[in-house]
Amino acid sequence: MGDDSFGINRPTIERIARDIRAVHALGVELAVVIGGGNIFRGVAGGAAGIDRATADYMGMLATVMNALALQDALRQVEVPARTQSALKIEQVVEPYIRPKALRYLEESKVMIFAAGTGNPFFTTDTAAALRGAEMGVEVVLKATKVDGVYDADPAVNPDARRYATLSFDRAIRDNLRVMDATAFALCRDQKLPVVVFSIFQEGSLRRVLLGEPEGTLVHL
Repeated sequence: MGDDSFGINRPTIERIARDIRAVHALGVELAVVIGGGNIFRGVAGGAAGIDRATADYMGMLATVMNALALQDALRQVEVPARTQSALKIEQVVEPYIRPKALRYLEESKVMIFAAGTGNPFFTTDTAAALRGAEMGVEVVLKATKVDGVYDADPAVNPDARRYATLSFDRAIRDNLRVMDATAFALCRDQKLPVVVFSIFQEGSLRRVLLGEPEGTLVHL
């Protein structure tokens, strides 16, 4: 949503598409699990009092809108992409089918996974960990609004220190909240390293994948 209060900010999605294009040019197979907070924030006031499961399904539908917007932005920069949804909306987007998703990756298409896990009460983090395990990825990249994991809140404490690397055990022991507990446990159990980095810094995705000192690596 960029600097807007909600919705899809065109310059932001174009920048993200450029970042993905730069990674795609390296020959990296990339799957994107997309959230919907930028859209759901716009209806959150009206959603107050709505049943949690219903609200979660509303959020999943928001991710489908974001996925379609990202797929179109990638098309405009000549990056082939396919979207699959955990919710069946076949007139709009194809359903999640693991073998087909793996084939798309082998064909050098960027995969975009929408609608989370298809189940309420699970976060986008959990969807990313789950799809990462299913796709057999080498690393889970958590693109967020901070440039890594800190020992304190950097917005509150100017002396907060960013970790370059961090073990799963240390993150759990110090309650560093790298991602939600379900997703974090799945990554740990599947031996999937996680890199937390800022999506707001252009080129950061490429720098992470080239092994440059960007973000925080969480590993066994």
